[in-house]
Amino acid sequence: MVKKILCATDGTDHSDVAVIHAAELAALTKAPLTICTVNVAHGGGRGPLISHWTDEEVDRLLKSAADLAGKHGAPKAETASIRSREAASGIVGFAETHGFDHIVMGTGDKRGISRLVLGSVAADVAGRAHCVVTVAR
Repeated sequence: MVKKILCATDGTDHSDVAVIHAAELAALTKAPLTICTVNVAHGGGRGPLISHWTDEEVDRLLKSAADLAGKHGAPKAETASIRSREAASGIVGFAETHGFDHIVMGTGDKRGISRLVLGSVAADVAGRAHCVVTVAR
């Protein structure tokens, strides 16, 4: 039984598919839904730590995802911004710390060499998570 759903989004079409799936799952199971994004931090060391997005961009991204979730059955989705050096570890850590038992996320169409070079956040989350992970396509 699903009790608490976390949906990770980065504002892409692929993550919109995940938001829709998570909203429908939340409506079906009556489980609370939280939509998160990871604002990946770059730099540090000798230079400043710089986030991938501004706070305003994160707010717009999360509002858009929450609105989409509302249109698909989850009108009260909460949102969360995670700051981490790596997206997958940020998602998994947040899910574990806050007691989520289901993570939903999208995946792109990476194949061949781009898959080998770039990897997949969804595959990394699925491999590390303490709970069920649904990869929506």
